[in-house]
This record gives sequence, structure tokens and C-alpha cells, in this order.
Amino acid sequence: MRIRLAALLACALSLTAASAPAEAARPSVALGSVLPAPAEVRPAGGTFQLTRRTVVEAPPAARAVAEHLAAALRPATGYRLPVVGRAPAGTPAISLEPGHAEARLGTEGYRLRVTGTRVTLRARGNAGLFAGVQTLLQLLPPAIDAAAPQRGPWIVPGGDITDYPRFAYRGAMLDLARHFHTPDEIKRYVDEISRFKVNHLHLHLSDDQGWRIQIDSWPRLTTVGGAPGTGVDGTGGGFLTKAGYRDLVRYAAARYVTIVPEIDLPGHVNAAQVAYPELTCDGVAPPPRTDTAVGYSSLCIGKEVTYRFVEDVIRELAALTPGPYLHIGGDEAHATSDADYVTFQERVLPLVAKYGKTAYGWNEIAKAPAARTAVAQYWGLSTENATLAAAVARGTKVIMSPANRAYLDMKYDPSTPLGLSWAAYIEVADAYGWDPGTHVSGVPESAVLGVEAPLWSETLRKLDDIEFMAFPRLAAIAELGWSPARDWESFRSRLGAYGPRWTNRGVGFYPSPQIGWAH
Repeated sequence: MRIRLAALLACALSLTAASAPAEAARPSVALGSVLPAPAEVRPAGGTFQLTRRTVVEAPPAARAVAEHLAAALRPATGYRLPVVGRAPAGTPAISLEPGHAEARLGTEGYRLRVTGTRVTLRARGNAGLFAGVQTLLQLLPPAIDAAAPQRGPWIVPGGDITDYPRFAYRGAMLDLARHFHTPDEIKRYVDEISRFKVNHLHLHLSDDQGWRIQIDSWPRLTTVGGAPGTGVDGTGGGFLTKAGYRDLVRYAAARYVTIVPEIDLPGHVNAAQVAYPELTCDGVAPPPRTDTAVGYSSLCIGKEVTYRFVEDVIRELAALTPGPYLHIGGDEAHATSDADYVTFQERVLPLVAKYGKTAYGWNEIAKAPAARTAVAQYWGLSTENATLAAAVARGTKVIMSPANRAYLDMKYDPSTPLGLSWAAYIEVADAYGWDPGTHVSGVPESAVLGVEAPLWSETLRKLDDIEFMAFPRLAAIAELGWSPARDWESFRSRLGAYGPRWTNRGVGFYPSPQIGWAH
């Protein structure tokens, strides 16, 4: 009998603790300890405690975001967290409220208010609500990211956050050509980048070593260019079917990430020419390449079959891609003369517009007059580029990806087992220590659409490799794209506090010695 009474008493105490007012427990996370840093943070007294009684409240238009939030909270808490249209009176609720029009918030900004009885998230639409959800998840203890039930309490600090992005485009790039990464690996990467409000994923789908997207009008591109034995060292075979690509687009869109496909032209085309020798000037197929050399291949600029091929690829890829951008490469075309390069771009850049997309390419495309309506991705090592500055003066917009700051495939230091070092060794402080709005002379912030962190796959083979090279540096690039100002000491502290969240999700990040990692 004593044992039963003791058990009942313990159960009663547990239930009392679970429904205690939020003020009974202290939050383990400060209101502003978020990556990327919010625009405005105003702490206030009180806290909100997530309990078994909590519901997620949302109108039908925001239900998908509400379900995403509830699904993220359920594993660690063990709570039901039902999604309802209206919370019963007196029920603690997390309320998602679209339709909040405020000019400075734009489409991705949000307002988050935390009181003792309610968390209210307001935004113009679901993109802003989704961004706010990422912030809310970081305001809970790191154990919220565990896959199995954990002990609470689940406390959110009280106060208000008003947040919106500095740049509209915040991207990551993943190279599928040098090594094919599976759809499941790509989806895992989408999950992780979206947590930092990264809203574009650029997929590099073709290169000298492989072709990774199905094109019905040129089927040998994948049956030959995506076959086993393609890729660096012959270990990266595979390709995306059209159905697989569409599925990735849908998956990313549900996380407010836009897929940007890239076909690299007129160089980096050896895999295409192995499959279709008529794309060479002499009609002879080159040998397959599995090395990492660059700059030796070129489409034949004077042959009309070149432009039939390019238009077919652009047409099919544009039809698959709901996002606004189609990337046509353009870098390292050393085997193409300058005159031929401009001739090629003057014919090809307008083709992208013909099929309803905005042309996007590496900064070399700025040499062509037709680039005035395109987006140029700057990957250079210098803070001076007269050609790019002149194109900007004519109207070209820019994505900043300087290789010595933003390339995630660069080694952290000489001892890093993966990656390359031709651009630089890039530690976390290097990735964080530059300003996209002032980085290149003659390219003012008004011409900069945003930032992107490319991850090339010459040395990558599996998801663990992707994670080790991307994190934590991607969080640095994401903050440069979202937050209004840089503060290294603040970022360093917030990043260190974030480490256990990666650990709880099984993300194999690089534990940089520059960061004081929490445990």
C-alpha cells in the first residue's frame, strides 16, 4: 500500500510540474541566441512552457507550417501537440497567424511574441511563418532536436522578436556532377540548410566527369554520362530522373527552399561530348574523364547542333523547374576563345528568357552584353573585378560567392582530411569575416541579390562528408545573408551553443577550435 501511495504521489507531483506556470522554470536559451541573428530582439519577463496541454493553432492556410512545427516538437517532448483551427479558452497555445502585412517584413519576415500563456507568430504568409518557426525551435532547449523523448522542462524565453532578411537570396550549392549524391542525401541537406533560413539550393548537374539530370531529347546524357564509373575517381555514378527531380523540388518547396538547376556551358562539357560526339568540332568523342582537371573542354561554338542541344536542355529543365532561375554555368571556359565565348553567351542567355527563366551564371558571363538582364555569381578571389563592375553598371545583378570566403569545399586548415585548398584555407572566422554588400569595388549593395555557399564534390563521397565540410561554415554564410550586422563574438557564442543541436540530430559537423562548443 505504501508503495502504491508513493507512486501516486510521484505521479501527482509530475503532473503538477508539467502544468506549472512558465515562471516556475528558467529558460536555458536566451531570447537572442539564434542563428542567424534576428534583426530586433526585446526580452521581457516571463516564459512560456510547452506541456501536454499545449496545442498549435493555425488557420487552414497555415496548417502545413503548423504541422511541420508540431512534427518537429513531438519526438523529444512526447506530447501530442494537436494542430487546431482555434485553441479552446485557457489552453496554452502556439498560434500561427498569416495575413500580417508590414512593409519592412516583406514575404519572409515575421514577428514572434512569447508570453506566459501563448506564443504568437505573425507574418504576411507561410514563408515568414516558416522562418519564424526555425527561430522558435532554437529558443527551446537543444534536447528538442533529439529523436527520442527527453526530459523537459520545455521553456521558451519571454519577449518579442521582429525579424526579416538583409538579402532576398540566401543560397547553398551542392555539386552532383563530380560525385552523385542521392535524393535522400540532398533532402537531408535541404533539412539542415532550411534551419538557417537558407532559401535556395543550387544543384550543379553537369560537368566534365558526369551528367546528372534526365533529358529526354538527348537520352545518352544520363545513360552514358550518369552511368556507373562516372565521377571523380570513377566512384560517383548516378543521376536524377525527371520524377526524382520533381520530388526534390516539392520537398524543398515545403521547406521554402527554391531549387536552382545548373548546366555548365560552354566549358565543363566532356561528359556530354562523350555521350554525343557531334558536340565536338571534329565529331570525335573524347575519352571519359574521372580526374579533377578543369578548363580543357568546350562546345563547338560554330556548329548549329550546339545550339539545338543547348535549347533542348534549357527547354526541358525550365519545364521541370518552378523557380525563377536557370544557371548556365560559364566558368573556366579556357578552351573557348574570348570572342567565341561572347558569341555563345549572346545566343544562349536569351534562350533562358525564352523559356520563362532568369539567366544565372558564374561571373564570367558578365563579358557578354546580354548579361545585363542576368544574374552573375561572383566566385573570384579579388575584391576588384572591372568586368563585373561594368556589367553591374549596365544592370546585371550579383550573387556573392567569393571562393576564398564562401566555398565550403575548401579545407579548414592543412590537416583537414577532405577538401581542396587552391582558393584558401577557410576557418569559421574567415567565412564570417566579410561583407557581401561591400566586398567587390563597383558592386554596391543595391546590385547584390544575396550570397551563396558552394560545396564542390571532388573529395566528397557520402553525407558525412557533406556535413563535415558544410557545418559550421554554412551557418556563417547564412548569417551574412540574413542578419543586418556582423558581430563575431556574438556569432561565436551563439554558434557554440548550437553545437549540441547538431549532435542531437546526428549531424557530423567540424568542431572548429575557434568556437567554444557547449556540451
